[in-house]
Amino acid sequence: LDAFNAKVISVVITDLTEHTYFAKIHLTYADSEYTVDSRPSDAIALALRSQAPIFASESVIRKQSSEELDQWLENLKPEDFGKLDS
Repeated sequence: LDAFNAKVISVVITDLTEHTYFAKIHLTYADSEYTVDSRPSDAIALALRSQAPIFASESVIRKQSSEELDQWLENLKPEDFGKLDS
């Protein structure tokens, strides 16, 4: 990026589909703004090196929370609830 005089504005984790995250890098180059698709790991590494903010879309946060709950519910066993006193 330095060679092209481009600057990372921010990184956004945009989607979570079938346990795969997607990200976009927002950058400026030659007085224009661009958005580039990226693997989240690469996008986060660039943001950290550039001291740019990292965001996650609200839908990613909701999906992640929902997937964690679904997984927890799938792993529940009847004995997890204990015994009922009659």
